[in-house]
Amino acid sequence: MPNWHDVLKELEEHSTFHQMQATQTLDIVRRKHLKTPADLTGRNTIAYYSGWLTKPGVHGVEVNDDDMNALMSCIHGLERAKGLDLILHTPGGGIAATQAIVNYLRSMFGRDIRAIVPQLAMSAGTMIALSCSSVVMGKQSSLGPIDPQFGGIPADVVVAEFSRAMSEITEDPKKAAVWAPILGRYTPSFLTQCEHACAWSRTFVEEVLTKNMFFEHNDPSKAARAVVDALATAARNKAHDRHISAQEVSELGVNVISLEADPELQDTVLTVHHCYMHTLASTTSIKIVENQDGRANVRHLAGPLPQVAPQGMIAQA
Repeated sequence: MPNWHDVLKELEEHSTFHQMQATQTLDIVRRKHLKTPADLTGRNTIAYYSGWLTKPGVHGVEVNDDDMNALMSCIHGLERAKGLDLILHTPGGGIAATQAIVNYLRSMFGRDIRAIVPQLAMSAGTMIALSCSSVVMGKQSSLGPIDPQFGGIPADVVVAEFSRAMSEITEDPKKAAVWAPILGRYTPSFLTQCEHACAWSRTFVEEVLTKNMFFEHNDPSKAARAVVDALATAARNKAHDRHISAQEVSELGVNVISLEADPELQDTVLTVHHCYMHTLASTTSIKIVENQDGRANVRHLAGPLPQVAPQGMIAQA
C-alpha cells in the first residue's frame, strides 16, 4: 500500500489529470483509501482526525461537544451490526464531551468498538481508546496520561502539592513562609476543583474499562484500577504529553492488538493516516470526522493562525 511519499505522488497526479482544486483532490484520494480498511475487515470505519500537530494553538482541534454532531452524521445509515473501527488521532480535550461521545458510541455499537491509533491518541483521546473493546497500535503509536489539566496546570500535581505542603507545615510550622507564595497562586476553590476533576477522570475511565474491555476479566474493577493508577498519576508519568508506547500500554493490562501482526491492515491504516495528515497540512481544515462511505464533517480554521513559540520553547501566558 502507498506510503507517505506515494500518497503525495498520487495527489499530484490526480491534481494534474483532473485539473481540480487541491482540496477536491485530497478528498478524492483520502476517501478512496478510507474505504479500503472497511472492505478488508467488513466493519464500519470512521476516521476521527485533529490537526493539532500542523496547526498548534488553534481552538477547535480538541475533543469538544461539536464532535457529537460530526459523529451523529457519520453514523447515520451505517449497519450497526458490523461494529465500528474508530481510527483516532487527537490531542484530547474536555472530559464532559469525551464522556458524552463514549456513551453515544456505546449506545450505537454496544461493546463492538475497536480503536485504531496510527500515531497519537492523547489525554481524552486515550480515554476514548480505553472505552473500546481493544486498541490497535503499531510500534509508532502512543497513548498518553489521563490526568486532567486546568489551563495547563496538572490537577493531580496541585492536589499532591497541597498534601505535601500540609505535611511539611505540620511537621515544621516555619515552612509555612516558604509555602505561602506557592499556595498563594491558587484561588480558595481551586484545590476542590482539582480534586473533583481527578476523581471524575479516574471514575469515568474505571467504569468504561470495567463495562467493556475488562468485561470478561476475572476481576474487572481491579484490572481497571491498575490501568487508571498508572495513567492518571502525574508523579509517575512526569508530563501530560508523555508518549506511552504500545508495549507499555499492553504491560499495564490494556487489550492491545499489534498493528504489525496484520500486514495488510497495517498498510491500509497507515495509508489512511498519511492521507489525513496531508489534508490537515495542506488545507485550512482543523478536524475531520469521516466514514467509509465518504460522509464527512470537516471543520476549517477561522481567521489567521495564532503565533506559536518555536519547538522546544514554552510560550508565556
